[in-house]
Amino acid sequence: MNKFTYTAALALAAAIASTGCVHRPYDVSAIPPTRTEVADQNPVTYSAPPPVQTQPPVYGSPVPEPPPISAPAWAKDPKALAANTLHFSYDSAVIRDSDRAHLKAVAKALKSDRSANLMIEGNCDERGTEEYNRALGERRAEAAREALVGMGIDGDRIHTVSYGKDKPVDTSHTAAAGTHNRRDDFVVLHPNTGA
Repeated sequence: MNKFTYTAALALAAAIASTGCVHRPYDVSAIPPTRTEVADQNPVTYSAPPPVQTQPPVYGSPVPEPPPISAPAWAKDPKALAANTLHFSYDSAVIRDSDRAHLKAVAKALKSDRSANLMIEGNCDERGTEEYNRALGERRAEAAREALVGMGIDGDRIHTVSYGKDKPVDTSHTAAAGTHNRRDDFVVLHPNTGA
């Protein structure tokens, strides 16, 4: 009888082991259909999201850039507006309130000489990569350009260029040098009658 009980118990254990326990999974959602299944049932078009603006424009939407200038057709006068250079805080393209008077003086000069154009040169200090400083210099020049357009200057007369950290006015590698080098220079462009 013991042999029979032992055999029965062994058979019962084998049956339980082969059957296993049935578990129901918790919080399982259906697998979403593949893209082709969705396309077959209901065609969907996917588009990329719009680019994110890192900094809002100073005066509304950006002003379209004028066509490139032809260098021989213009004579550069970098000294005419040198006293009106704009300076920027570190890593910023925001025009300071203290520099608004300089922008007004530049706008007044352009209004009094309607034959002249303007080149705004954006500059940075020595910190940061070449690529980053080129982009920051361009944002600084564009900020001044948009401000001048907001003051009534035709955007086609204003050109921008970024020199990044390539044209420092102070090469002493000090904090004061950085303050002097983070700037927008204004260069008046007069029509070159000899061109």
